[in-house]
Amino acid sequence: MTPLNQTRTPEELRNLAESLGPAERLLDLIINFPDHLWHNRPGVIEDGKWKSATKEQIREFHENGQLTGRREFRQPGPNVEAIERVYGALADIWTANNELAARLASNIMLETDWRDMKVVCAAFMLVQKRSGEPIFNDARGSGREVLFYDDDFREVGEAMVKFYRRGSNKMMNPKLIQRVGQVLSLPGVADMNRTLEFGNPQKRKAFTGRYYKAVRDWITFRESNESMLAGLKRGGFANSVKSLSRMVGYKPQSQRYFEILDWPQKQHSDGHRSIGLNGLLSIEKVSFDGLSEAEICEKIISENLGWKQIVGLLPKELGLTPAIFVAAMPRLSDKELVILTPTFEEFGLLDHPEIKERWQSALSTQEDQRSRHIAKNLKNRENAAEMEQAADKVVAKAVESATREADIHIQFIIDISASMEGAIDLSKEALSMIAQGFPQDRVHISAFNTVGYLLRPRHWSGKGIDHMLQSVQAGGGTNYSSGLAVFRANRVRVPDNADLILFCVGDEAGESGENFARFAQQCGYQPSAIAHIVNVAKGWSRGSTVRRASEVLGVPYTEMAVEQFTDVYQVQRTLKALLESQPYKSAERVSLVEKILQTPLLTKPY
Repeated sequence: MTPLNQTRTPEELRNLAESLGPAERLLDLIINFPDHLWHNRPGVIEDGKWKSATKEQIREFHENGQLTGRREFRQPGPNVEAIERVYGALADIWTANNELAARLASNIMLETDWRDMKVVCAAFMLVQKRSGEPIFNDARGSGREVLFYDDDFREVGEAMVKFYRRGSNKMMNPKLIQRVGQVLSLPGVADMNRTLEFGNPQKRKAFTGRYYKAVRDWITFRESNESMLAGLKRGGFANSVKSLSRMVGYKPQSQRYFEILDWPQKQHSDGHRSIGLNGLLSIEKVSFDGLSEAEICEKIISENLGWKQIVGLLPKELGLTPAIFVAAMPRLSDKELVILTPTFEEFGLLDHPEIKERWQSALSTQEDQRSRHIAKNLKNRENAAEMEQAADKVVAKAVESATREADIHIQFIIDISASMEGAIDLSKEALSMIAQGFPQDRVHISAFNTVGYLLRPRHWSGKGIDHMLQSVQAGGGTNYSSGLAVFRANRVRVPDNADLILFCVGDEAGESGENFARFAQQCGYQPSAIAHIVNVAKGWSRGSTVRRASEVLGVPYTEMAVEQFTDVYQVQRTLKALLESQPYKSAERVSLVEKILQTPLLTKPY
């Protein structure tokens, strides 16, 4: 499968659609989903990929209005190309199997925290054409009758937008709901909807299906629950709620809506407004102006203020102090606590046992490897080591969850031939992000060019594997079989009833796939699946050794871009999805596709 975040030509897209069945397309989407469809910082599009803009690139753009070469500067906001690729992948799945697309959207909403994926799935389901239309008999005139009603999959999109579970982190916040509208307004998405005949293809305006209705229902539900509306304001979403209200022309049930949002109204030019104009109860605006540090702390506690509010209200002359930070701690989420670790360290707060314990508890709940990056900014090496260990545990939890009850053995073989010059660092980074997530006694690692080299880390951790790979450099020819030969020479064995997953890292430009498959069998290695982490150096062409070997061996082949395993936010999700999608002989289990097919359609949001 060609990764979603790898640029595809129109011909490649057509060939992919023809070669993959709906289940394979679904796995391709989940495993290779580029989970960064919106960026909060400037970026550069180069070779179809988004990268964070450097200070020099930002300066160049501001001075010249453009960048040199085939690079396009992007302000913070939607990654249009990536959104359209994901939307197109959903359209492929829907075209092949309407219900599978609906159950995928339901599964993404109920079982994951993939926020960007939820946005695109909701947008798609709100406009696809299965909307509960009546199905008539063939008679005409008075003899025509409704036989039954078609499935209404747009209800799934509505329920995704309106989904509410108290205390759940799977709900859409106002900003995500705004993004659903952004997706539907993109020219590329609007064109796809016209091609698929979603709505009236003759209209120039982008089709939005039931988006406006879902937004109105979402606002109505929160207006009828004042504590929820007030909570959105405390969380810093008041402006987003106002924008949604203006967009859909929402008519509040009472002026209490305006009071909670602190939103005084003016009469419209045609004089149709009747509430929110007069007698609006004054809700005291929270302000820190003129308050001492102690008074600000008291205000934070008494008003139960959120972190974003606190930061926005702090007087410049005072700024953030240790006391204010401690007062805000009870309102910080585990994720915010981890992100703010450098601030904890700066204020010396991690020297206090109670605060250190709270911080460690937050670390243990993390579901991504963000802490690996944050650790680089810490001065205290003990704290940095704890963050790195927490990142390793995230991968281990993902692996354990995906392979529970199965006897899985892993072989990593890394291409270090001359063709990997300039790309080898990405391969090494990817390995240091994932290998330590597996039990040490079931993982074997080799690097190869014309010969293979057995690699053994001194410490089973991301740090240890990174250290092991420091001296590995690119050079020489390419022989994938040599990566397995060194395992055989060192008596690496896989139990007969166990499952072997072979991870190949590189551009697969080596010997023929037939030779590679034949040598694997001669070594006594019969993989249950082959996972190919694609890493092609600039200026080099890609081969087909690994793909062809999987065909000869008759085992599942899964392909992922190396960037999926060097992104702290995506690596564990990609790895878990990959492992869950494989058929294992060592344990009876429900595959990822079967789990999605068994997901109840989400039609009731509350």
